[in-house]
Amino acid sequence: MERTLWVIGLAALFVVCLWLMYRGWQNRAARQAAGIGELPVVPADLGAQVLEPTTGLYLGSTMAPSWQDRIAVGDLGFRATAELTRFERGILLERDGATVIWIPQESITAVRTERGHAGKVMTEDGVLVVRWKLPTGTEIDTGFRGDDKSVYPAWTRGLQADTSTTTGDDEG
Repeated sequence: MERTLWVIGLAALFVVCLWLMYRGWQNRAARQAAGIGELPVVPADLGAQVLEPTTGLYLGSTMAPSWQDRIAVGDLGFRATAELTRFERGILLERDGATVIWIPQESITAVRTERGHAGKVMTEDGVLVVRWKLPTGTEIDTGFRGDDKSVYPAWTRGLQADTSTTTGDDEG
């Protein structure tokens, strides 16, 4: 009988912990909602494709500059397999089972490689991170771990050249 009570008590504690984690995620989303607002809509004309699509894993978006302050609004904080494509007018991030993310060219402030993002730690330069401003003015980092990391230099080189006139701060 005593063992049964322990099992029931531990199961109840486990359920309470899950509920508290869920409530914490909801509270984080409520705090962030005003700063995030509506995401940019994918335009009808994306312009010419600049870089070939890159497949990989969308790691989530975080509040810049903190690489661990994951955004809880909508589905921005959830990992998903994705395809990242660079167009003249911006970056299209198509995620499996989640909404498409459009990052307009004028919103991009930096593209760099990092060791970690949103709780995922990789080898050196294992994650491609795009820093961009939402329409609300909030700056966020969107992380992507590509299946082929040899394409990262093309992404960082091409986008840094395009944004060099819009950013004046050092990302290092």
